[in-house]
Amino acid sequence: MPMIENEGIILWTNLFPEKRKEEYYLLLLLATLGAGVMVISTHFISLFVSLEILNISLYTLISYYRERIKAIEAGLKYLVLAAASSAFLLFGMALIYMITGSMTFHAMSLITASLTSSSTMILVTGTGMMMVGIGFKLGLVPFHMWTPDVYEGASSPISAFIATISKGAMAMVLLRFFMMTNLYRFENIMLVFTVIAILSMWIGNLLALLQNNVKRILAYSSIAHFGYFLVAFIAGNEMGPQAATFYVTAYIITILGAFGIITMLSQSDEEANSIENYQGLFWRKPLLAAVFTIILLSLAGIPLTVGFMGKYYLLLSGVGNSSWLLVFTLVLSSVIGLYYYLRLIASMMKQGDEIISNKMPSNISFIAGFGILAILGILVVWLGISPSWLVDGIKSLW
Repeated sequence: MPMIENEGIILWTNLFPEKRKEEYYLLLLLATLGAGVMVISTHFISLFVSLEILNISLYTLISYYRERIKAIEAGLKYLVLAAASSAFLLFGMALIYMITGSMTFHAMSLITASLTSSSTMILVTGTGMMMVGIGFKLGLVPFHMWTPDVYEGASSPISAFIATISKGAMAMVLLRFFMMTNLYRFENIMLVFTVIAILSMWIGNLLALLQNNVKRILAYSSIAHFGYFLVAFIAGNEMGPQAATFYVTAYIITILGAFGIITMLSQSDEEANSIENYQGLFWRKPLLAAVFTIILLSLAGIPLTVGFMGKYYLLLSGVGNSSWLLVFTLVLSSVIGLYYYLRLIASMMKQGDEIISNKMPSNISFIAGFGILAILGILVVWLGISPSWLVDGIKSLW
């Protein structure tokens, strides 16, 4: 199969370039279109159609490299998860429409204020069904089942897409839906979200401790990170939406850098998945190791990084809402999460056999790819020191 030469697509399409054809990039564009429409949706129909565009594109991209058994397995598992998510979402939407007679978020907020007790019960049930569907998409506990398998089986660029664009879009849809419909007044719904947030923070971090595969570590940590996101979402006060949006933005920047490092170190026939692959990286590729360290410290929430500022705003929103249980869980589970990030950093500092080949893509590709990673690393530090410009931009949205 001939090599496709395209120096303009440097970092995220660098893995397995000889097997990429035109439909690969078309699927990426379709998935991005679906995610973009999801974020601005204020109607159930547009939300569901855009979600399906995203889902169909993603499970095709995940299993795109048919020669890899894990890719086919991951694609099938994502197909099942996407089907379950869509089924629960549709069922929930149908129940809500049955009670409100409207599919727009604006109209729902006006109608739900005057519902009877029996109608309110059906509305809460429908919202609960939608919560299950959204939980599958965000990989929250107990809907996380195959999320690590999908991350591991997909190529690193597609895993990065799932972790950022797909999950970020769904998180913003969840926030917009609850803000516009004012569903915060239903205590039972918020109680369920509180339980999901606590379980996600604990289980995500604890399971990540047991992993030796870097992509699985990032998968389980994503479960914990979106549990953190729920702290600000549940707060629902003036600070809540702003803190949640800032945290998702911070997470997207850092996780893009993490998967970018994996992509840069991977070869066409093997990805750099094992922690052993990173042993001695500081001595072999110090610049990449330095950027990766900054990114991991941000994911851990260390000061002077954007990850720390994100957690700071989450804590402010949680304290402002007197959500003390969520605040304490966030702090304690973050301490646990610190261990597996530091474990990976310590592995990079060890002297060891050079397991990863020093072979890299062409010089132009490597320089441009490292340039992108350097920009992400600078953003991580800059936003950790001076986040005011991003905070001001987010305030204008809410």
